[in-house]
Amino acid sequence: MYYYGENPWQGDDLSKIKILIADDHAVVREGTRQILVKEPDMEVVAEAANGEEAIKLAGSSSPDVAIIDISMPVVDGIEATRRIKELYPSIAVLILSAYDDDQFVFSLLEAGAAGYLLKSIRGHELVTAVRQVYSGESVLHPTIARKVLNHFAPSSYNAAEPKSPEVLSDREMEVLKMAAKGLSNQDIANDLCLSLRTVQAHLGHIFNKMQVSSRTEAVVHALKERWITLEDIA
Repeated sequence: MYYYGENPWQGDDLSKIKILIADDHAVVREGTRQILVKEPDMEVVAEAANGEEAIKLAGSSSPDVAIIDISMPVVDGIEATRRIKELYPSIAVLILSAYDDDQFVFSLLEAGAAGYLLKSIRGHELVTAVRQVYSGESVLHPTIARKVLNHFAPSSYNAAEPKSPEVLSDREMEVLKMAAKGLSNQDIANDLCLSLRTVQAHLGHIFNKMQVSSRTEAVVHALKERWITLEDIA
């Protein structure tokens, strides 16, 4: 378990995205850290070798983003994600794993993960993903995204009679559908002729009303409730 406190590589800067890395392979943690600390807006504040350490460090190091592997000793990544989101809901959990098994994907998304990436991605994709989940956006590897849509999307029969999302306003529903398509906050703002701050406010209201903490959770919930169909996000 490594808790750096003051970042030994880039100095203390409150504007930086604070990151916790949890993986039982030291070489993976080292490689991930080397990628991230090169970015001027990021700092790695702690590293954990198992899920139990990750949960403890989530409290003591106060990261903004936790990058978590699934297969870890003591406490696995699924339980670690669930516990971190229960105890520290403001932390965005980004899964970085070699596995894309359905049981892992759906369990982690239901546990509150904001993103799920496979270790086959390139370094610049990880950097972008960290920024996205930090800003409240969701990040799903294309393989994972297809699994989510196929699993949670309503059948053609059910899609003909979608439920009415009474808790959301028309504008909030419009923003949610655009978010489900994978558009960034800035893209949504541009398309709707709104300010970025207004889009962020709409998403905040959507999350509060739906009692979720990320775009991914919101989209999964909307698909389950048939507020969104495959036609909406095609």
